[in-house]
Amino acid sequence: MQFDQELDVRGLNCPLPILRTKKALAEMASGKVLHVLATDPGSVKDFAAFARQTGNELLAQKAENNAFEFFLKRK
Repeated sequence: MQFDQELDVRGLNCPLPILRTKKALAEMASGKVLHVLATDPGSVKDFAAFARQTGNELLAQKAENNAFEFFLKRK
């Protein structure tokens, strides 16, 4: 999937991945896509809730080898 910016929050635990994602999205233009790399197992639920609450679109997510990838589109 194409993305405009990447954010690596691997090794960080809740709430830091969400807080850093929120900051990164705030600095991006509407319609741009942020690719997030995380290792916190709770991030799957956290990113789904974050997308619902903020109106940013969770385009895709995948889990592989205890790592998680999220693609969020800035509202």
